Amino acid sequence: MKDLITIIKVMFVKKRDIIFSVLCGFIAGITAVGLFALSGYLISKSALAPPIYTLMILTASVKMLGIISALSRYGERYFSHRGTFTMLSNLRVSFYEKLEPLAPAIFHKYRSGDLLSRIVGDVETLQNFFLRVFYPPIVLMLVFLCTVFFTAFYSVEVALILLIGLILTTFIVPAIFALRQRKVERKVRESRGELSTEVTEFLYGFRDLKIYQKLEGKESRLRNSANVYLKKQERENVYNLFSESSNTFLSLFVSFVVLGIGAYLVSTEQLDGIFLTMLLMISLTVFENTTSMSVFPSYLEDSRQAATRLNNVVGMEPEQKMSKNSEEKLSIIKSPAVGVNGVSFAFPDEARNTLSDISLTLPSGSKTAIVGPSGSGKTTLMQLLLQIYPINQGEICLNNKSINLLSQESIWENTNVVLQKNHFFYGTIRDNLLIAKNGLTDGEMENMLEKVKLGYFSLNDLVLEKGENLSGGEKQRLAIARAMLKNAPIWLLDEPTSSIDALTEADIYNYLFEEAKEDTVVLISHRLTGLERMDQIIVMDSGKIAEAGTFEELMGKKGYFYEMKQIEQSVFLNA
Repeated sequence: MKDLITIIKVMFVKKRDIIFSVLCGFIAGITAVGLFALSGYLISKSALAPPIYTLMILTASVKMLGIISALSRYGERYFSHRGTFTMLSNLRVSFYEKLEPLAPAIFHKYRSGDLLSRIVGDVETLQNFFLRVFYPPIVLMLVFLCTVFFTAFYSVEVALILLIGLILTTFIVPAIFALRQRKVERKVRESRGELSTEVTEFLYGFRDLKIYQKLEGKESRLRNSANVYLKKQERENVYNLFSESSNTFLSLFVSFVVLGIGAYLVSTEQLDGIFLTMLLMISLTVFENTTSMSVFPSYLEDSRQAATRLNNVVGMEPEQKMSKNSEEKLSIIKSPAVGVNGVSFAFPDEARNTLSDISLTLPSGSKTAIVGPSGSGKTTLMQLLLQIYPINQGEICLNNKSINLLSQESIWENTNVVLQKNHFFYGTIRDNLLIAKNGLTDGEMENMLEKVKLGYFSLNDLVLEKGENLSGGEKQRLAIARAMLKNAPIWLLDEPTSSIDALTEADIYNYLFEEAKEDTVVLISHRLTGLERMDQIIVMDSGKIAEAGTFEELMGKKGYFYEMKQIEQSVFLNA
């Protein structure tokens, strides 16, 4: 239940709607009871041929109560739904604020389809928390207690029966069904997450599945996931309907008991017969409010599990936060020096270290290449420099200040980054370049496109989602253009030209290094050509630094770098 406390805190941001919902709900419930009680009394009184003014007063009172009940019921619906929409809005904002700092590390723990299911499905599920879980029991208790208190003036026995009926229909029976439904509800949530994951992977991987002729197998798995989800939903609905019908039967049974006991009390002259119909109508009406309690366990369990699934995601926050004081901004006058001291790192839930005891120094304005085979930890080191993941051991410093004390935003603000996979948004070339920096002119962007050999593009040319209409080389050059337009003092380049031909690559590097001659540059590359201009080369293997030095020093050692260089040259010569 502690997971629901977060939801309640978000819900109480707007207390006015909650108070008005409870107030209008109480007025609607108590006037409905009064309306039917007065109607029952009017029926009995009419049989005794009372004066006409008595009937007029009773009839007018019935109409007045009907109008009040209708208006208050409308007010209840209005304020409760407005409060629900406000709660959902605040909940989404609150969840995204907590989720944003966890990206992209969170994708190592949760698959994108499962995350989508939680963000959309579980948040939507919580709309029922206020409407079906929070305020209905409050209104029910207030209406019932007032009704029992009123009934006790006419018959203590009937009031006692109503009280027992309240306990049974509101607490005992729902609790019994809640214990049985908990497992069913959890399986429905898990099945929905699995189905969402299968759908997401099917859509993203459709082209590859088609090429490798594995579409039918994936479709079969998707159908199986859908069938499992539908069966669990069906079972959940059966439980809900059975709970509702049981509660309704019990409510009607209590009304029959009220009728039987009331008739006995009238026969023994312990109760005036004119009030028997009134008490029966009270019983029938007040137990209509218990209908919501029949589905209360289902909605409560739904809300609890939805809140738990959401909190499990954002609950990573304390582990991912680098420091409580990580709001200090990185202040850079010139290109910074970078120090990596004894850094070791393993991804969450992995026993194997991706990096082990990495120590290196990148002087201010230096140009450093990090090379090595795939899986040696080059990209992971760059991600640690960007503070994307927390360091398990050791420290990384910018200008002798630990990055644990710096905000991520200030590090990114001062860094030009080109990743192996860069995201491109649906829109135009202009839209995808403007994210580099505010205030860019068309002339600046067009000039930069020329520099990266993309002059044949117009700023108004369309870019599809994820840049699907661009080649691999065009994506890389557009990413490089974006980084150079930002023009920050730190450059982190991860395989920026792996899909670009050698001549274009040479031209781009010449311009890039001219632009970054005073900046600190880190280049991650599999290619070993053109590294003669680098101030130092770090050779990594299996998460460790195998060698370090200038190009001439490493070639003179005839070690690991020399062997890689010889292999690369022999491949090109044989080609």
